[in-house]
Amino acid sequence: MIYKSKEGAIDLSKVIRLYPAVVIDMQGEVAEMSLEWFDLYGDQVKFLHFVLVFDSTKPGDEERTAVSLRFDTKADLIEEMQKVSQLFQ
Repeated sequence: MIYKSKEGAIDLSKVIRLYPAVVIDMQGEVAEMSLEWFDLYGDQVKFLHFVLVFDSTKPGDEERTAVSLRFDTKADLIEEMQKVSQLFQ
């Protein structure tokens, strides 16, 4: 199944993990954090953007294979998540 995103076509049959995250800057370190973590500690870090990660990295692979769709708002992220979820129903 192919999902046509703003970043191009993503083969959902190869996706092992699909998850939303927040990209933050914490004292110069950029990291992905869970939405729940951000709800608790977001006021202590610099928000950069939201992402929806389509991770195709197989267990044991040393190199990460993932596509991240970037969003400025949580509402935009959730809207995209709803579009993707319809393909799995």
